Amino acid sequence: MNVHKTLVKKLLLICAGMFAFSFALVPVYTALCKATGINGKVALTPAETAKTIDAKREIRVEFLTKVDQSIPWSFESALDRVDVHPGEIKNIDFRVENPTAENMVAQAIPSISPGQAAQYFKKMECFCFTQQPLQAHESKLMRLQFYIDPALPGDFPTVTLSYTLYRVNSP
Repeated sequence: MNVHKTLVKKLLLICAGMFAFSFALVPVYTALCKATGINGKVALTPAETAKTIDAKREIRVEFLTKVDQSIPWSFESALDRVDVHPGEIKNIDFRVENPTAENMVAQAIPSISPGQAAQYFKKMECFCFTQQPLQAHESKLMRLQFYIDPALPGDFPTVTLSYTLYRVNSP
């Protein structure tokens, strides 16, 4: 009987440790992604302007947009792609429309591919920094202002910026 109590205590302790470890994984994973650029995580705060422009190189930036199934909006970039010199500031407009009779709020979540390039993609102005409310049947243009850090290694001739729009308020 004493053996069973000891075993149960050990198993409960292991379960509690596993539960605590699962909560610790989220901040550890976020810190790892931020430090290494893995998984395309990008900064959600404005960057400072570039100091220099590398006119000898050109990088193609492609834009992808997606809307989560929970929100029936249309969402697209004005351009599918743009070629930029590292350090050169570019402005791209994105158009969003709420075709429904309901007021809604959405948030755009960015992702960069390849993930290692995320730390070099600097957004000075982005609609993804804040939630985007739209009234019923309203549409608007949202601005992205960015540059590619000249320190981006030459292995990356193309960088893809993808946004997914998610509904923030519940129906």
